[in-house]
This record gives sequence, C-alpha cells and structure tokens, in this order.
Amino acid sequence: MDPAQEKAGAESFLKSLINKTLRVHTTDSRMFVGTFKCTDPNSNVILSLTHEYRQPSRQKLAELAATADPGSEMVSADMTSRYLGLIVIPGEYIVKMEAEEFVSQMKTRSPFGRRDFFSG
Repeated sequence: MDPAQEKAGAESFLKSLINKTLRVHTTDSRMFVGTFKCTDPNSNVILSLTHEYRQPSRQKLAELAATADPGSEMVSADMTSRYLGLIVIPGEYIVKMEAEEFVSQMKTRSPFGRRDFFSG
C-alpha cells in the first residue's frame, strides 16, 4: 500500500470514530472515557462528556489490606472517578485507545462488515 492510500485509510478510520465513546489510557495510569470529537497532526485527542478514572493509591490499598481477612490473598478496590467535560489529551501521553461498541451499535453497521450476517 502506498503512503497516500495508507493516509486515506487512516483518515477514514478516524472519521468513523467521531462521536463514538473512547477509552483513552495514559502513561500515568489514568483512563479517560468520553466522546471522541477530533484529533490533530500531533496526535492530541479531544473528548467531550469525559470522566477520568484513577487507580487507588498505595496508601488506600494498604489500608484495605490491613482491614481484610487474614487468610485472604487478594484485596479489591474501586477506581476513583470524576467528571471533567471537554478535555484535550496530549498525544505524547496516550498509551492505548479503545472504542466502546454495544450490540445496538453493531446492528446499525453495514452487514458486509459482519461475520455473522450469512450464518443461520
């Protein structure tokens, strides 16, 4: 594939993600869940209606471990979250991006992209 075709394919893919819910993981272990609005040549990502999720601190995990059953090997802790709204995530800090897709969204997609379309 030549560079022009590759660029056109990448642009088409990004356009297909507009207004989809994305989970963006960053280098500092945070996760942002919001609606993808746009990106730029520097790979910065703009999300709207965004929530930020953080892993529990070491102190919080230590407190939970201290109050857990003595025979228990695992401790469960919830992530903390807060609403941020419209945000820009610098591309240099993005580790992974995932698109959320629900069954209702999959049914509206073209049948040619679905493997189960012609089966039973």
